[in-house]
Amino acid sequence: MSLQLTSPERLARARADLRMGAAILLSDGEEVALVLAAEAATPERLSDLRAAGVTDLVLTARRAGTLKARVYDGDLARVALPQDADLSWVRASSDPSVDLLYPFKGPYMTRRGGPVVLHRAAITLCKQAHLLPAALVTPVSAEVAQGLVSDAGLIRVETGALPLEKPDADMVEIASARVPLEVSEAGRVRVFRPRDGAEEHYAVEIGAPDRAAPVLCRLHSACFTGDLVGSLKCDCGHQLRTALDQIGTEGAGVLLYLNQEGRGIGLANKMRAYSLQDQGFDTVEANHRLGFEDDERDFRIGANMLRRMGFKQVRLMTNNPAKLRMMQSCGLDVSERVPLQVGRGQHNHHYLETKAKKSGHLL
Repeated sequence: MSLQLTSPERLARARADLRMGAAILLSDGEEVALVLAAEAATPERLSDLRAAGVTDLVLTARRAGTLKARVYDGDLARVALPQDADLSWVRASSDPSVDLLYPFKGPYMTRRGGPVVLHRAAITLCKQAHLLPAALVTPVSAEVAQGLVSDAGLIRVETGALPLEKPDADMVEIASARVPLEVSEAGRVRVFRPRDGAEEHYAVEIGAPDRAAPVLCRLHSACFTGDLVGSLKCDCGHQLRTALDQIGTEGAGVLLYLNQEGRGIGLANKMRAYSLQDQGFDTVEANHRLGFEDDERDFRIGANMLRRMGFKQVRLMTNNPAKLRMMQSCGLDVSERVPLQVGRGQHNHHYLETKAKKSGHLL
């Protein structure tokens, strides 16, 4: 039946449900579990989850390490929910930005042994939904799961059939129009939408770049604070405007505006990271305490967009060697790295030093 949801559509539904605080079902063969995103759960749904079976709070190994909780499962820890744990305990354990408000937590008992495929999938889905990487997971029987699908209308996702490890997004250009810009009246904005229901991304094309020659290109990750409201904590706004100015001066090029706020963790988590930075952690340490990696972005999205536009060679405007490697690994010829060293000030010099020291940026 053509109206039946495809696997990517079910995955998109699952992400949306988690963001709303609804429960979903994850299954891997005969293993089935109820899942709630820790930060979006309500007291009532937490109670229902616990009534369905033994519930664990699943955290990434990075977050578990800050809580001094033992990690037995490599990249994650299954924290047994204490009998008296309520929603405030769950959120205090999940969100390090409130650690100072809840200084006395633990000790934590973590589980070892047994399958963790569903737990890992739950964390991945939370990350993809730009939620804290923390999930409440309760294994249930196949019979209970069937009842929850038919009676409660929960979405069920089979993890074995889904590309939960950041697939190469299939981008489709859905609209474009001429947009005269301050840097050039010969501007055009193209909107790309991935087939998996994730965020749209934009290409700002200036002039008429030769598809047979290396195109001057900037891969710019969205930064609401720097690009729009003029935050001094980063150099993003300066890089955005300088890149557009340089492309406009040369008369042709492309700026890709990728909706990967906060190095791919989303604006809410970025604000949590800022709160941690105010407590003395650098940008990488803050991400780790939240349970994320240094950088959760996927630059293959930009490569896909460039290929869709007909480009095979780029002169990449970046200070980030990871972008060069990713473009090359995606089959694009990077003929030149064009430095973009602007925007250093008294409020962001530690941030820039951390990018150079820990992320390898060429500053």
